Amino acid sequence: MKFFSTKDLKNKNQRKHKVSVHKDEKQPLQAEDIFTAEEWELKNTDVIAHRIEDNKRILEELIGLGTSFDIVFREMEYVGKKAALLYFNGYAKDEVMVEVVKQLTRVKPEELGSNTIDSFIKKIIPHIQVEKVHTMSGAVQKLMIGSSILFVENASEAIAIDAKDYPVRSIEEPTLEKVVRGARDGFVETMMLNVTMVRRRVKDPRLKFELMTIGERTRTDMCIAYINDIVDLDLVKSVKDKISQIEVDGLPLGDKQLEEELLGRTWNPFPLVRYSERPDVISSHLLEGHVVLFVDTSPSAMILPTTFFHHVQHAEEYRQTPTVGTYFRWVRFFGILASIFLLPMWFLMVTEPSVKPEALAWIGPQETANVPLILQFLIAELGVDMLRMAAIHTPQPLTAAMGLIAAIIIGEFAVKTGLFVTEVVLYMAVAAIGMFATPSYELSVAIRLVRLVLLVAVAFFKVPGFVIGTTAILLILIFQRSFNAPYMWPFIPFNAKALFSIAIRKPFQQPKVRPSITKPVDSTRKPR
Repeated sequence: MKFFSTKDLKNKNQRKHKVSVHKDEKQPLQAEDIFTAEEWELKNTDVIAHRIEDNKRILEELIGLGTSFDIVFREMEYVGKKAALLYFNGYAKDEVMVEVVKQLTRVKPEELGSNTIDSFIKKIIPHIQVEKVHTMSGAVQKLMIGSSILFVENASEAIAIDAKDYPVRSIEEPTLEKVVRGARDGFVETMMLNVTMVRRRVKDPRLKFELMTIGERTRTDMCIAYINDIVDLDLVKSVKDKISQIEVDGLPLGDKQLEEELLGRTWNPFPLVRYSERPDVISSHLLEGHVVLFVDTSPSAMILPTTFFHHVQHAEEYRQTPTVGTYFRWVRFFGILASIFLLPMWFLMVTEPSVKPEALAWIGPQETANVPLILQFLIAELGVDMLRMAAIHTPQPLTAAMGLIAAIIIGEFAVKTGLFVTEVVLYMAVAAIGMFATPSYELSVAIRLVRLVLLVAVAFFKVPGFVIGTTAILLILIFQRSFNAPYMWPFIPFNAKALFSIAIRKPFQQPKVRPSITKPVDSTRKPR
């Protein structure tokens, strides 16, 4: 019998999967480096071997069988045929697999036809999601997403049993999108559960969830959701084309990394997609013609295209009467504007008294401090950011104590020691409240950066700095596009009806058409 070494395989470039090759080729060959002609052929093809032992040896190289403790290769024998069950110990649903093994032990020889695999699938295995796999790579791919693989002696195919049980936390209300009244269910890290929560709200057969896989190593599952007869299919095709062109090792951070891959390299701080953890919010956007992306392991969904005004609306506005919802919306708008412009405008009027109206002559620091105003603002901004990060990393029982320390001890003694003037603390607190009132966390972070830019511009250039800085920010917003949708729509380009709908929360029955920004195929909201 002729033998081959790993050195022969390397030189002839005939192996598809690498094996362990000694770095120093002068060392003598070991037993594990020598293969028979039959084994060599198996390792150069993507076939499922007839012998269980050969499959086992191939799997040792492909997936680390025998090295990774969580991979189980359960060898058995039924009606005179050897078989093996391959699965990840953490994925397998125990009660289902126990039932499968019990059923296999009851198999009688006369129940097996000429094709053993077909007989197992059609007559024996008691599970609803079972399919054949024809290649070893296909079997490994099914294994990696949680399926259990059954190999049978003298069969060139295997059986994939989708009996996985992903680790999942309980469904609870999202912390970033709380409402006083309304649903309390929020997305979790399992994509199938998230999709089901949306499907429960939109029982339309035209609602599609197209599955795709991203990442050479992580093989992350994600899906594109849309309603087929509402959405602009050109938008769907554009999103799918961009996703199919992504070439990365993986997406361990889920939807955020997918967003950066879709949008390209940009330093724009404003969010171009909207995230939501609420299935009712996602369902509403699907009915407006948006495309939604779900990524497995991410407890939020990505909505696109979005505009600036999508980020300043909240579900609470639609859980109240139109009058109350409109009031809440205007309070939120005021908070966002105050968060951006209150500190820069106050700083400008203090440093340039000539621009201060006579009616506001009382505005200004009544006392002086040992630190310049611009440094006070920068220190206060950094302090708020440090407080936010500390709140994230502080254990829950200690957050109240940390807040007291920051608000009472640090704030009070900073004023008493002359480090801050009282007005700086006051206006900084108002700006921080407006920032936290922003529904979109991503937009609130962008607003903080904009405020810092305006403060620095006023400090160096006074009135021209404020005017030029504000104009530059507006131009960035105007010329920005989210998947070819104008970011400042309906303000620019101007759409009076759509802008009125943003300013006033209309009654549910009043809107008759969907927003034109998504270019819906079916623009009518009412059934025909």
